[in-house]
Amino acid sequence: MDAQGRGRAGGIDPADQWVFDPKTGSYELRLDHAGEPGATADEPSATPSPARVGQQGAAPGARPRPGGKPGAKPGDGRPVPGQRSGAGGRRAGAKAATGRRRPKPKKSVKKKVLLWTGGTLAFVLVGGSVGAYLLYQHFNNNIDKVDVGINNDAVTKGPVNILVIGTDKRSGSGNTGYGDDGSVGHADTTLLFHVSEDRSNATALSIPRDMITDIPDCPTKQKGGTKNIPGSKGVRFNESLGQEDRDPGCTWRTVEKLTGLKVTHFMMADFNAVKKLSSAVGGVEVCLAKDIDDPKSHLKLSKGRHEIEGEDALAFVRTRHSVGFESDLDRIKLQQQFLSSMIRKMKSGDTLTNPKKLYDLGDAATNSLTVDTGIGSVSKLTSLAKELSKVNLKNITFVTVPVDDNPAEGKNHKTVVLNKAKAEPLFAMVRQDVSLTEVKEKEKKAQEEADAKQAALLQGPRAEPSHVRVKVFNGSGRIGAAQETVAWMQNSKGILRTGNGGNAAGGKKDKTVLQFAPNQADQARRLADDMGLPVDALQQSDAAAAPTAEMTLTLGEDFKGAGIPVSAPKEAPKDIQRVEADDENICAK
Repeated sequence: MDAQGRGRAGGIDPADQWVFDPKTGSYELRLDHAGEPGATADEPSATPSPARVGQQGAAPGARPRPGGKPGAKPGDGRPVPGQRSGAGGRRAGAKAATGRRRPKPKKSVKKKVLLWTGGTLAFVLVGGSVGAYLLYQHFNNNIDKVDVGINNDAVTKGPVNILVIGTDKRSGSGNTGYGDDGSVGHADTTLLFHVSEDRSNATALSIPRDMITDIPDCPTKQKGGTKNIPGSKGVRFNESLGQEDRDPGCTWRTVEKLTGLKVTHFMMADFNAVKKLSSAVGGVEVCLAKDIDDPKSHLKLSKGRHEIEGEDALAFVRTRHSVGFESDLDRIKLQQQFLSSMIRKMKSGDTLTNPKKLYDLGDAATNSLTVDTGIGSVSKLTSLAKELSKVNLKNITFVTVPVDDNPAEGKNHKTVVLNKAKAEPLFAMVRQDVSLTEVKEKEKKAQEEADAKQAALLQGPRAEPSHVRVKVFNGSGRIGAAQETVAWMQNSKGILRTGNGGNAAGGKKDKTVLQFAPNQADQARRLADDMGLPVDALQQSDAAAAPTAEMTLTLGEDFKGAGIPVSAPKEAPKDIQRVEADDENICAK
């Protein structure tokens, strides 16, 4: 995507386009002052601009209207006394009939909106109070859309999973000098941003671009119809985009197959996103534990803390030959540090109270953004942002998908492979909304109560495997799941008295459920241990069952395969790469 040359307002300073509306207590974006009723080149609108209503003078960068002079009285060209300074000063034009000072504008409800952008996770998390300034129809034409054949509503119930893709496409001013300037735009930086159903926490999964994986078949919308691009086995993850004309929908489907998480929307941008956004916020603070001089990324910084923007910011997130083991995994650590810092800067008062900076930030964001059709307008992005604005910065965690060096490459490895032993528990935690950070005290208390309930229910003897009787029904949506589970129980666990009940009545079920009678509790405990069932999966009836009666196990969509625990672990696997978004003490080594 070429992020150049769209969305500017013909040389008019953005600060002059924001006009205070006393009826709403908020600012409006007025793009065509000359078109206002009764307005001429020498006659300003009756509603003062931010330059005239600011408490300490003109808004940053404000200019006089074309054809007029600051302080000119309409029609006669005579100067009018300017705004008086000091505590007793009056705003020009703000004096009411009573002679009292106009009350301070109330904060608009719209300010409780996240600014949505693309390419990096910071675009997703620009929280707080930005929306009233940015999310207007003015930015609609800036947004590019790709129809990936999946058109989810902007706002959906349950957890939200946003696929954020940064491509290595060199389009845009000044980018052709970086490495492979002929790149078609691969998935160079990929994050899956998961927001919990209750919006209390979020986890961002960084997926290494050089991880060997399988890419599924992918239908893509092209001129003349839909083209099905065959999948690939055992290739780099970054080939899920660009290679063989694959679009973001192919990366979407690859991530779903890898993690078991259903992607809700995608956002994508090229190199310009980092350059423009970092400059729009006035620089992003980063920290280095040593001097860096990387001729390949063009990064040259000394040890310590620096505020970087533009080309330096792009160089920082691209460098890898001067940190750690010079791998893509070390570069991911830099990116996580940068994104966390950018989020903090975007949420700072210095950004949120500056109309010109907010305008520049929104313009840069939407100019750098490509999204799916489900969020392909400012109004749809606004709806989604409102839904996700509750996530607290301290409850956001960046984590890298666990991988190992590719054993097929020996010592000179260039790729990595998924560490399934660590990755699957991590994916299970994310699928079941288990936060990787500390959340609210009441949520911790609720978890403790659930743990106590589970401990009480599961206390008691376990039946021998040969005494367990159960019929398995398939409500998971996966073909053959019931038979797969029956075979696993018989061959791996010695639970021989099992049967395949076929498809569950009513089709798919959200959760796996084990139904049993009081006199089958010892059998239920045995099966819960073997399958890793959570306490809410155990449903005990009131009446006793016949000695030869079977328990009923109905597999739900949370069932991911025989032998894989249905319940998520309570703690993340040890030794995984992770960064807390509110940690200001991270320094690259």
